[in-house]
This record gives sequence, structure tokens and C-alpha cells, in this order.
Amino acid sequence: MRIDDYPPQEPPSDNARSYSDEVMRLGAGLDGIERRYAADPYQSLAVFRASAPNGTLLAFMHGGGWTNGYKEWMAFMAPAFTAAGVTFATIGYRLAPMHVFPTGTDDVIAAMVWLHGHAAEFGCNPARIFLGGHSAGGHYAALLAVRRDWQAGADQPRDIIRGCLPISGVYDFGPQSGITARPRFLGAAGNETAASPIDNIQDQPPPFLLAHGDQDFPHLMRQAERMETALQAAGGDVERLVLNGRNHFTASYAGGEADGPWVPNALAWMTGR
Repeated sequence: MRIDDYPPQEPPSDNARSYSDEVMRLGAGLDGIERRYAADPYQSLAVFRASAPNGTLLAFMHGGGWTNGYKEWMAFMAPAFTAAGVTFATIGYRLAPMHVFPTGTDDVIAAMVWLHGHAAEFGCNPARIFLGGHSAGGHYAALLAVRRDWQAGADQPRDIIRGCLPISGVYDFGPQSGITARPRFLGAAGNETAASPIDNIQDQPPPFLLAHGDQDFPHLMRQAERMETALQAAGGDVERLVLNGRNHFTASYAGGEADGPWVPNALAWMTGR
């Protein structure tokens, strides 16, 4: 889908604009199989099928502070995974401030239901769907992975998410979050706890591969450390990968580097689970 065909978003910051330009440059010419999982243009996904699929599907979500971003931002990641036999999907979701919590969460659930129901069409095993995301997308991935209260209502298996791979994710909106400005996607006061993955670990979580740059936003590095501890305390299989020399944005670029610090680790990690 062309970026110009989407409804307008809020003007991005200079850093976000530079990041957008770079990921679109990296993904230029890569076209997935476009599908809508609901009516809004943002409620869409693109699937990049591996030429020799091994049955694994990695679904990923863009960042953008919950107010910016497109599923096309993550297309640049696809070649590194499809070359290894992993089918890659990038998920879009509705954005704040027009749409607030839990709208984005509900969108990702709907996308996961679609992917689970159509996995076989792309040579994938519906029991091997992994979910990840960068920044705000990593938040949504982590929240859906730790919660166990939505699967039955969506008529999905409890373990629909085989494992979670957030990069520079956000895991806490409470007093210890370190976030200086309350994200507007949270909507009504009091949603902080319901939106925080660290506060919603229900029973034993699925496996997690947490990643962040060693030059990432300091509050997100601290959140990742605390999330690792919380997942371990719940009996989870969790690893935390620190990407040396990477900041919040260049950590995302590692998602498409076949010989970089994240992709080989992610592939090996998924193979073992």
C-alpha cells in the first residue's frame, strides 16, 4: 500500500522522520501480499512468503510512539528471514490520538487471528507463529504475549504466540517507568496498569527474546532489565540481547541485517523453540 493512500498522521519529530526515511529506503521495492484484517486502512498486514518455507512465521509491528508509523516500515526486515525459510508478516494498527487503548491491542489480536487462520496458505504451521515489534510495536507484542485472557474470547489456542521478540520495547507505564510524558494512546487515566506488560504476566509466559541497544533510551534499557526479571520470576524462558553500538533507531535497523547482531540470534532462538 502506498503511504500516500493512508489517512494522515500527526507530524513526526525530526528523529522519527529520519528513521521513517531510512526504513523506507531499506525496504524499497519489497512488496508483500497485502491483506486487510478489518475495514480501516491501518488494519492491514503484508505477508512475505519464504521461497522454501520451514513452517515458521514471524509477525512484526512498527514503532512510532503509538501516533506514527506504517506496516511498510518493517518490510526491510523480510529478506533476512525469508532467505532462512521464515515467512515474515508486518502488521499495521490504528494510531493515537484518534484511537486510544485498547484499540491497538484489539487490532493486533484481530491480525493474529487472521494469521493463525491463514498460516497454511503461506506454508506456515499455525502452531509456530512468533510475534515481535520495535518500540511501540514491541509493547503491543509483549502485552499480547504475557496476557492469557484474550485467546479464548477470540477462539484461539492459549499458546497461539509461540514466542515473543521485542526490540527496544516498552514494558511499563507506571511510576517506575521513567517515561517523562504520558503517552496519549493510553487514553483515560488508570489505563497505565492494564497497558503495562510487566503488570500483566498471567501464569507462565511464552518464551521471550528481549533486545535493545546499549545506547538505547535509558528508561527502556532499565525497563528491559526489569521485564527480564519479572518473566523469569513467572517461570518464563527469557533471554536478553544487548546490541552493542546501537541506539533506539539503529537497533531497529539490525532487524534486517542478515549478518548483524540480531537476525542470526533471532533465527537460532526461534529454531530452538
